[in-house]
Amino acid sequence: MTNTSLDQQQTSRDFPGTGKSVSVLGVPLHFGQSMAGVDLGPGAIRVAGLAERIARLGYAINDRGDLPIERPRSVPAAGERLKYLAEIRAACENLSTQVEQIVDAGELPITIGGDHSIAIGSLAGVAKAFRKRDERLGLIYFDAHADMNTPDTSPSGNIHGMPLAVLLGYGAPELVNVGGFAPKFDPRLCAHVGARDLDPGERELIRRLGMRFFTMHEIDERGLAACMDDALQIAGQGTGGYAVTFDVDALDPGDAPGSGTLVRGGLSYREAHLAMEKIAEDGGMRLLEVVEINTALDVNNRTAELGVELILSALGKTIL
Repeated sequence: MTNTSLDQQQTSRDFPGTGKSVSVLGVPLHFGQSMAGVDLGPGAIRVAGLAERIARLGYAINDRGDLPIERPRSVPAAGERLKYLAEIRAACENLSTQVEQIVDAGELPITIGGDHSIAIGSLAGVAKAFRKRDERLGLIYFDAHADMNTPDTSPSGNIHGMPLAVLLGYGAPELVNVGGFAPKFDPRLCAHVGARDLDPGERELIRRLGMRFFTMHEIDERGLAACMDDALQIAGQGTGGYAVTFDVDALDPGDAPGSGTLVRGGLSYREAHLAMEKIAEDGGMRLLEVVEINTALDVNNRTAELGVELILSALGKTIL
């Protein structure tokens, strides 16, 4: 092998972002859940050095700051089935437009939440951008919860428990139609990874749609590597690639304490990195999102730091 070939291999391995551009957009939306602190997630991610560390991988990086979020004008009534619907819809419509523009500019969008209701907007935007090219996307959705509730099945009325159902065309029309079309994804091209806390109504919808869920039980039995290979095969059937959204509650609370919806028995530190490394090796990711980092609950910014590390792994950072 020539020295030139060796140099090219080293450049590709150490600087996987050479010739590529990413856009980071913070979305400090927190009305989709009920605990203070998740709106500060984008700031915590930046404090952990996101932009600088992405740049070290060779990427051109454009930090677009934070999306402006309209403040609530009133408090939801007791028993409200769609809390802060107007505010979340407005934020998601704006986010959809911003993400669509990022993709149209030839950049990889990295959206940082905020709660998981932002996926309604971010994933609508990336799906719309590829729809204009007559291409459809798959989806890999990391979460301890299914996020498949509708207003009729939600125990809380919190919209952060509904985004996956919305993206598949189920739920409030105001959310389902964000971006001007529905559904955003075909359930046959979607894989959910890490579920361990599902509501009865979610189970019914999941079974009806036949969508593939890789629960923690299956991950324990088969191993994360095998499950991720299957998830990538499912999402990779999208003609344009796939989007990835990662709720930090998919991780075990021992590794990621900064989440308002902690459930014991999640993905370990190494399992999460392996998942991101496999996504990087596959090369089909068209959007990356990290959500639900709650700074009020975090310990020494550990969860935000881990969020940055996982983003770097998904962007091609390797051990050797």
